[in-house]
Amino acid sequence: MKPEQHEKYSRQILFAGIGEAGQEKLLVATAALVGCGALGTVVANLLVRAGVGRLRIIDRDFVEPSNLQRQTLFNEADAREALPKAIAAERHLRAINGGVEIEGIVADLTPKNAVELLSEFDLILDGTDNFETRLLLNDAAISLRTPWIYAAAVGSYGVTMTVQPSETPCLACLLEGGEENGVGNVALGNEATCDTAGVLSAAAGVIASIEATEAMKLLAGKAEALHGRLVSCDVWTGKFQSIRVARNPTCRACVRREFRFLSGDAQPHITMCGRDSVQIHERGRRLDLGDLGRRLTATAADEVRNNDFLLRFKIAPYEMTVFADGRAIVKGTKDPAVARSLYARYIGA
Repeated sequence: MKPEQHEKYSRQILFAGIGEAGQEKLLVATAALVGCGALGTVVANLLVRAGVGRLRIIDRDFVEPSNLQRQTLFNEADAREALPKAIAAERHLRAINGGVEIEGIVADLTPKNAVELLSEFDLILDGTDNFETRLLLNDAAISLRTPWIYAAAVGSYGVTMTVQPSETPCLACLLEGGEENGVGNVALGNEATCDTAGVLSAAAGVIASIEATEAMKLLAGKAEALHGRLVSCDVWTGKFQSIRVARNPTCRACVRREFRFLSGDAQPHITMCGRDSVQIHERGRRLDLGDLGRRLTATAADEVRNNDFLLRFKIAPYEMTVFADGRAIVKGTKDPAVARSLYARYIGA
């Protein structure tokens, strides 16, 4: 280790859990972060300051004024310019630590590009905002035999779990394994999203800090220090939980290696639907349109109207029509990525 590196990371080296040997491993470690919002900005900031050798940031979105309350890497200038989050994050992180190789990629992670974007990294990190993408990450990580860390936050609540392929339960064990895990909805948050239920910056910060610490354990070669549990917290009530998750012996992902999300079989089918419209064909889903309408009315959505069959609302300049079976029509765009993003933000996934 160079003398200037030893000085830069001296307080981290003094921590017995990492030490000089662990810091040397961090300096050559690589990680891919998918999503650079409330969780991702905190994780990226912490890991870059910790000296992780290379960080790839993948995000499809751009910075908006409403992001600044919780997405700690961005500022008002980023929002005024509507900079892609991956690019804005790369710029700010380079100014924080010029010794880290940082690569911002403006892209929507899909079954077609997931393996290409996530291959050859030591660790995959979750900064996403929907379970469709998280289960895609889970499939890709297990397929690549790469550790990954799941994390989510909404309202005042957050949750995280570290997945090591072939060694620990995976996200599919947790979400698709029925009631045998005994975790109920602790990992799900049902269909609430940050755009309908809000989110406290502190909740995202706590969970992202735990996620970043788990990442440092893995990348510094200290896997024995991993907590091995699903950790959740509610910063408003002060309730913290740590739950042992059982591995599903018939899990379709980590046991049978059936990667439905990676193959695209589980993704909502998207088609063009007339002029400036995209239709999302969700599969096997039932929505409570009344409850969804009440949540949307309490947010920035305009002209929320619903009956027993469909719900319609506006998020300027878009209009969305959602059906009880999960199908939706997004007017005002021809871009499937935009339609998918809007669906995840306001309907959930």
